[in-house]
Amino acid sequence: MPPTWITGFLLLATVRGMEICYGPLGCFSDEKPWGGTLQRPLKMFPWAPQDIDTQFLLFTNENPNNYQRISPTDLSTIEASNFQLGRKTRFIIHGFIDKGEESWLIDMCKKMFQVEEVNCICVDWRRGARTQYTQAVHNIRVVGAQIAFLIQGLSTELGYGPENVHLIGHSLGAHAAAEAGRRLEGSVGRITGLDPAEPCFQGTSEEVRLDPSDAMFVDVIHTDIAPIVPFLGFGMSQKVGHLDFYPNGGRQMPGCQKNILSTIIDINGLWEGTRDFAACNHLRSYKYYASSILNPDGFLGYPCASYNEFEE
Repeated sequence: MPPTWITGFLLLATVRGMEICYGPLGCFSDEKPWGGTLQRPLKMFPWAPQDIDTQFLLFTNENPNNYQRISPTDLSTIEASNFQLGRKTRFIIHGFIDKGEESWLIDMCKKMFQVEEVNCICVDWRRGARTQYTQAVHNIRVVGAQIAFLIQGLSTELGYGPENVHLIGHSLGAHAAAEAGRRLEGSVGRITGLDPAEPCFQGTSEEVRLDPSDAMFVDVIHTDIAPIVPFLGFGMSQKVGHLDFYPNGGRQMPGCQKNILSTIIDINGLWEGTRDFAACNHLRSYKYYASSILNPDGFLGYPCASYNEFEE
């Protein structure tokens, strides 16, 4: 009799050659461009949906403080919730090591509620995000597929048009949004990439990363474009949207040169303070975006070929 973990795995997935299949989400290859490339030398499969355990947490103007859990595979959970078909829907997708109940996602929803009536869905894929980075890189393919499956269900079963959907993703979450948009053939209304992750994505095929074909409109905020080696810059420098913003040139954000002790004191917490110190520039992207919700005229952008040209 095979070990229980092997039996469980066989129930979760079907492996055929160089791909693995997860029911209605389809099959996932480990061949090029997903693996075996200069940017992705390792060939890896994403975890099974049951292992990533993606949760969709719905906040609305009627329930701004307590989420309602909805399921892509059970649309009755949507019909029983405060989800309104007449409203825009904005998904917020966190990145590496983060979680969907992190304060910044909920705060972003609450800022939206101050200016519009909206369905705000926080995508919590923490189990798939809190692992080795290279594995998390592949796990977002399943997360993106699940988001696309939910949007497709809203469209086919409830008549909700994907053009009313806005996907907002930070770091790896930006590329998860891209995967969802790609699967929906660019029919999503908008994708906002908040400092899309660089490692394993910079210079890759458009199929792998965020690019303008993933939605009707793709806008991107770059705040940490210094190379990962040797400067530990976590964000992409290349243009990947219809409109790419590079605040302060995209490299060094104001206030990100403090020492770790002062950062912890300012943030009032060891975990958040340490994280803000280690990835301060990278995290500024979602802080800038959240601020722009209430202050749409607070940030000015100028079209230019490069930051050097702008400075001249």
